[in-house]
Amino acid sequence: MVKLYDKGVYLLNGTEVVEDARAIKEKTGKEISPAEASKETMAYRILKDHNTSGNMEQLRVKFDKLTSHDITFVGIIQTARASGLEKFPIPYVLTNCHNSLCAVGGTINEDDHMFGLTCAKRYGGVYVPPHQAVIHQYAREMLAGGGKMILGSDSHTRYGALGTMAMGEGGPELVKQLLNKTYDIKMPGVVGIYLDGDPRKGVGPQDVALAIIGATFGNGYVNNKVMEFVGPGVDKLSADFRIGVDVMTTETTCLSSIWKTDEKIREFYEIHGRTEDYKELTPGAVAYYDGMVYVNLSEIKPMIAMPFHPSNVYTIDEVNANLREVLHDVEQKALVSLDGAVDYTLQDKVVDGKLYVEQGIIAGCAGGGFENICAAADIIRGRYIGADEFTFSVYPASTPIYMELVKNGAVADLMQAGTIVKTAFCGPCFGAGDTPANNAFSIRHSTRNFPNREGSKLQSGQIASVALMDARSIAATAANKGFLTPATDLDVEFTGRKYHFDQKIYANRVFDSKGQADSSVKIKFGPNIKDWPKMAALPKNLLLKVVSEIHDPVTTTDELIPSGETSSYRSNPLGLAEFALSRKDPSYVGRAKEVQKAGKAIEEEQCPVEALAELKPVMEKIHETYPDIDRMNLGIGSTIFAVKPGDGSAREQAASCQKVLGGWANIANEYATKRYRSNLINWGMLPFITEESHDKLSFKNGDYLFVPEIRKAVEEKVSEVKAFVVGTGDSWKEITLKLGDMTDAEREIIRKGCLINYYKG
Repeated sequence: MVKLYDKGVYLLNGTEVVEDARAIKEKTGKEISPAEASKETMAYRILKDHNTSGNMEQLRVKFDKLTSHDITFVGIIQTARASGLEKFPIPYVLTNCHNSLCAVGGTINEDDHMFGLTCAKRYGGVYVPPHQAVIHQYAREMLAGGGKMILGSDSHTRYGALGTMAMGEGGPELVKQLLNKTYDIKMPGVVGIYLDGDPRKGVGPQDVALAIIGATFGNGYVNNKVMEFVGPGVDKLSADFRIGVDVMTTETTCLSSIWKTDEKIREFYEIHGRTEDYKELTPGAVAYYDGMVYVNLSEIKPMIAMPFHPSNVYTIDEVNANLREVLHDVEQKALVSLDGAVDYTLQDKVVDGKLYVEQGIIAGCAGGGFENICAAADIIRGRYIGADEFTFSVYPASTPIYMELVKNGAVADLMQAGTIVKTAFCGPCFGAGDTPANNAFSIRHSTRNFPNREGSKLQSGQIASVALMDARSIAATAANKGFLTPATDLDVEFTGRKYHFDQKIYANRVFDSKGQADSSVKIKFGPNIKDWPKMAALPKNLLLKVVSEIHDPVTTTDELIPSGETSSYRSNPLGLAEFALSRKDPSYVGRAKEVQKAGKAIEEEQCPVEALAELKPVMEKIHETYPDIDRMNLGIGSTIFAVKPGDGSAREQAASCQKVLGGWANIANEYATKRYRSNLINWGMLPFITEESHDKLSFKNGDYLFVPEIRKAVEEKVSEVKAFVVGTGDSWKEITLKLGDMTDAEREIIRKGCLINYYKG
């Protein structure tokens, strides 16, 4: 089904995989090195076109367009305003698909929307009102273009199927683009995704995506690399099918994606009235990839990603055939994710030997596409979901899609069966819509199924389980009244309805400044929209208290700052910070605030020991070796340890919430994604790496780490720094912390204390 090559390979004429250079010479009559052939990938060409450094090893990228939604754009614009923003220099689209509910968590989210509209007018942007479209569907319909690059403040910013290399990053990276700066990275590796065969009837894009995620996530095969989709199987897939696979590449932890394009993609642009944005993309005659994933589409069966990660994949047939064993395996894995906070079982979902689920959802950028919903309607037509616990909701990804589904009768088929069809909203993906009941099991064609994401509140004993599936099998399960069923088990005639795009829907409602800024427009600020607090520059020496330890194999950004109802505070840095690690380590905020008192005392030229009495023996121990350390040359703050933090969402708040609570660093064995590490740096936090095994650390929660001459180490580009563990009693132990590769700009940002300070000078 899926095969990973154990080394780099050549691709000859876009179809033939060749594993060594000698065979290439025999076939072409030329000696072609990997370095030379790597320039023939589509990814290399696009990156070269957007690189401003003149050095393809050290890229400085300028994007063509930007996009954000209403959980992120307030903080981004506030950061840019504080850094000197006068006008959006490139098209910037502000969608409203996350905080769409007007009152959640005690704030009025419409205030954020009015902030966005007035900023679009003042700075020359585009504003998409709530319920019109989810961020990525609007980008597909209106922004994508062949050979272009788009940067979005949402991790699922992926438009590779349309020939657009798109990346999801934390907000500060968009701020840099708004200030005419660049996105600085090393040239990423490129991994080919070779599609072969033809999907069987009833298999959808989520099935293909989950198979790829299952094969690549755990081993990091495509981590921070570009996935380039090639091979004859691409031609067999519709544009919507490709889009459905593409959006899920984020869950492999890749950097971005790009696909070869053809007449089906040209037709997509034609349907949307943008033929001029189509560009044919294909790798060169001999292209070299750093790895290759071979996918036989014909062998893929309906898949399910069981709780609590998109990589926890099985075939649905496998689950049904080995139900008790699979559920036990899932429960054992959950012991790690849930830290024993709740009694977790799925065994009660077995009814008469079959797995019963309480909820089915098709939604968002992954599931809400036209073909997915049409297929679901075909499957459930003439059937009904029943009157028991099982519920079924469908969220079309945009109003134009919704309108076409109304016109062609798909909505009627769904609703007659008992389905509720709702407006474009990302809520079901992050816990703000269709939140399951306690102990309920939900199957969703959405992007993620992390713990703590779908409404679970472990500290209150609330737990729900979400599994990811394709819309087709979700509809088959709905037709079977909630009993898990692969779509391939049903004999369905898929109608293959044609899509027609109504341009007037957006023309009549979306505000488009056409790039014209109007400085006379006053920005509307709701009471929950707050400026960033003042942040200090990196001190000469640093004293860090470890205030949280996380030993999970991977820590998601949802665990660092929960989604769901907390989203309504995303415009209020201090208000949101109260929720940091709240579902993973509820004591974190209180511990961080205690340490922050000492840090603030130093900033106010007062004695830190008077603010935090426990510092007295710590400072005495430091003075035995470093007698000159005092409040004039010392900074005090907090840090956390996590094995591998940063999987999941691009949300910058996972880092900024720690910073506004006095955080100065993270310590990790490795960082799950480039974007989380970038978020740390952009908020002035040191991204330390320790090579000590997480279960044999020299420090523990509650210990202090003294890092002498840290400012000098950053300035002098030192890759390793020495630190001292000042534990309980009289302990004093030297350890080594690594900083990893950082650009000159990143070092300067950390030295200044954050990106805002960096731009203020």
